[in-house]
Amino acid sequence: MCRNIKPLFNFDPPATDEEIRDAALQFVRKLSGTTRPAKRNEAAFDRAVSSIAACARELLDSLETSQPPRNREEEAAKARARSMSRFG
Repeated sequence: MCRNIKPLFNFDPPATDEEIRDAALQFVRKLSGTTRPAKRNEAAFDRAVSSIAACARELLDSLETSQPPRNREEEAAKARARSMSRFG
């Protein structure tokens, strides 16, 4: 599950709220051990996703770097190349 969580810092354009929420959702899924909570746990699951997304946004907004922003297309191409060499 957590393989889907990608680095979100230092990209141009910056990470969107949707990307951050998707990463938070994957994190909560991993912690809870479920992709879909039971009805009685839905509220707690959703609160956790929202809380983690807010913390992640705060973290990304406060980080600083001297490196130039990475290009999303270049990073995606590198990931595809790694995947091809790994899985053929």
